[in-house]
Amino acid sequence: MARSRNRIQVIMECTEHKDSGMPGTSRYITTKNKKNTTDRLELKKYNPILKKVTLHKEIK
Repeated sequence: MARSRNRIQVIMECTEHKDSGMPGTSRYITTKNKKNTTDRLELKKYNPILKKVTLHKEIK
């Protein structure tokens, strides 16, 4: 059975952490279907450094 190549790995980075000026970064790796989701992802994920749920955007 052939494997579909529609799913790609993307890196999500916290927007609030980048603007705060604190050291370090909060990043997550996830996958998305590039045919169904052509624009960049925006998800709310937990940031362990800020200790709250923040908006993470796709950077790659």
